[in-house]
Amino acid sequence: MINIVLLEPEIPANTGNIGRTCVATGSRLHLIEPLGFHLSERNLKRAGMDYWNSLDVRRYSSYADFLDRNPGVLPVFATTKAKKLYTQMEYPQNCYILFGKESAGIPEEILMEHPERCVRIPMVGDTRSLNLSNSVCVILYEALRQQGFAGMQLEGQLHHHRW
Repeated sequence: MINIVLLEPEIPANTGNIGRTCVATGSRLHLIEPLGFHLSERNLKRAGMDYWNSLDVRRYSSYADFLDRNPGVLPVFATTKAKKLYTQMEYPQNCYILFGKESAGIPEEILMEHPERCVRIPMVGDTRSLNLSNSVCVILYEALRQQGFAGMQLEGQLHHHRW
């Protein structure tokens, strides 16, 4: 199982979309407070649709609480400040991929502790960043690809015709 960690997410629709993606990929979602919204918020539920009830989600009061409750975990840190591309990282089973809040990303103090664990998604020019839920999808699906999409449905089916 892959673990997606959101450090102080601010926008409920992003977190809802990420929750839905976690359900679709069999991933666990970790939310580190403070959150910029309430988990009962309508926009969160709308983006997550009816998948939110199926979501394996854990909540933490702080980054220190997250580390205390997950001893030995060394996340991959997704940041626009990294030198390494997300495709250059190995994502083992049960890995943790941490994303920062929409307005500021992951604090540099955290990044500086593990520069070799920081990855970025390449972009053109002066683009600051991708949307958080898009960034989660890009990196999550690379991790799943490296793991051979284990346990996932690999073929689609037509509703009214046969291939």
